[in-house]
Amino acid sequence: MCNLYSLTPKRDGVARFFRVSHNRSVAFEPVNAIFPRHIAPVVRHCADGEREIVLMSWGFLRLEKGSAPKPVTNVRDDQIQTNPFWRDSFRERRCVVPAGAFCEPNGDVKPATWHWFAIKGNDERPLFAFPGIWRRYRGPVRKDGPNVDIETYAFLTTTPNKLVSTINHERMPVLLTREEELETWLRGSPGEALALAREYPAEEMRIVQEGLDKEDLLKAA
Repeated sequence: MCNLYSLTPKRDGVARFFRVSHNRSVAFEPVNAIFPRHIAPVVRHCADGEREIVLMSWGFLRLEKGSAPKPVTNVRDDQIQTNPFWRDSFRERRCVVPAGAFCEPNGDVKPATWHWFAIKGNDERPLFAFPGIWRRYRGPVRKDGPNVDIETYAFLTTTPNKLVSTINHERMPVLLTREEELETWLRGSPGEALALAREYPAEEMRIVQEGLDKEDLLKAA
C-alpha cells in the first residue's frame, strides 16, 4: 500500500509531460508530501476529448457506521474489475496521477524509516504517473459532519518488484512512464488498461532518500 508520494516539478513541466495545454490546467504548486485526503493534481479527459489537469482529494471515501468515512487510496489489480466499490469507476472514469516519487516505511524499525522511491532518468525526480480512477463523492467527510460534494481519486497497485519488496513485501503502485501507456489507461478497453498492471522493472528504479522524514526533501524544480 502506498499512502505517501510527492510531486516536486512545477506546473508547467507537469503539463508538458502529460500533454495538457496551459488553459486546461488548474494552478497548483509543487508538493513534497501528499498524504490521504490531501488535494492533488490529476489528469483526465474532458468531455471534448482533450486532457485537463484538475485537483481532487486522494482517497475514495468509504462510509463506516459510527465513525468518520475512511479514505481508501489504493486499488488492488486483482479487485478493480470485480469489487463494486471500484468497478464502475474503472470502466467509466479513469485518470492518471502525476508523481515524482513515492514513499514506503520500514515498519520493522522503530521509529519507522521512510524510503522514497523514484525512477531513473536525467532528472532527480523524473515524472511518472500512477494509473488512477476517480468519482464524485457526496456525503460527510467527518463523523456527524455536513455533507460535501467533492471529486476523489485512488490509484492502482500490484505485486512489488525486487527493490520495493525489500521495504514493502505486499504491494507497490503501478507506474506509467510512456505516452502510449498513459493513452491506453485513459482511453483503452478495460482489458487493455488492466494489462498495464505489472511491476515496474527494479533495475530502472532507485531509492533516492531514506530516514525519518515523511517529506521528499528535494527542492521544487
